[in-house]
Amino acid sequence: MDTELAQLEAEVRKEFPNFKVMQKANSSLMKAIDIFLKVITFWKMKDFMQSFITTVGVTVYVPGTWNKRPAQSRMAVLRHERIHMRQAKKYTRPLFSFLYLFFPLPIGLAYFRMKFEKEAYEETLRALKEYYGIESIANVRFRDDLIKHFTTAEYYWMWPFKKSLEKWYDGFVEKLRS
Repeated sequence: MDTELAQLEAEVRKEFPNFKVMQKANSSLMKAIDIFLKVITFWKMKDFMQSFITTVGVTVYVPGTWNKRPAQSRMAVLRHERIHMRQAKKYTRPLFSFLYLFFPLPIGLAYFRMKFEKEAYEETLRALKEYYGIESIANVRFRDDLIKHFTTAEYYWMWPFKKSLEKWYDGFVEKLRS
């Protein structure tokens, strides 16, 4: 699997020549974002540095545990983040960033953040099915955990309509079964 991970990284680098993976702990920007997120979420988003992967431009910022993850897990994440890189390329980085962060609202009805994340999570689901089998994503616990990203401080309460997210998730998993 390490060979496949190296191949995927090479593919991403071919598509995005300046692509790199960087430890969050080595980034002043990530440390500043961590503090900012803690403040605006009233300390509900306290795991940003340890549990979340963040892409800015073509740099994927990872927690210190990144290299301890199985290669398949890292590959699924890189495939997800590559979708965000492609979205930024398609819309231009300034427009993508504006849409992702602020439009139409930064909290509650962040339609474009929800749209962009759904596209990226669909790639995550494809990858997990490919690496671990359909059972890995076709269970309520995994589904609820992923949907929680959309409805909690993890993504700044981007979308309050849990039923629509469940319908999207279930429909996409069913499509992957076919």
